[in-house]
Amino acid sequence: QVQLVESGGGLVQPGGSLRLSCAASGRTFSPYAMAWFRQAPGKEREFVAGVSWIGTHTLYADSVKGRFTISRDNGKDTLYLQMNSLKPEDTAVYYCAAGDYSGSTYYAHGSIYDYTSWGQGTQVTVSS
Repeated sequence: QVQLVESGGGLVQPGGSLRLSCAASGRTFSPYAMAWFRQAPGKEREFVAGVSWIGTHTLYADSVKGRFTISRDNGKDTLYLQMNSLKPEDTAVYYCAAGDYSGSTYYAHGSIYDYTSWGQGTQVTVSS
């Protein structure tokens, strides 16, 4: 099992930027893909972005394409989410997730069921 801790959330004005980080510890030698999900009040948790273990394959929700960038530094066991041009509808708790599903070395997945380790979440609020 991998332990995950998110940081970097906060309050930002529409059009602003934030960078989220997720530090991994524990069984980090296993090839696992990582992803960001988010959950707004009264809504289901939804996929935001994912990246394969080796970092060459990324996947994005249509709602964030062109605005968000996911990346990872395996040497530092850290996942990032650069969020630009933020909108009020991006307001949510953002969760970091890790999964060692079949193919995780090379492919990112968008299904919540493929991820078995989760962080506690970090709040992102976009408001003027």
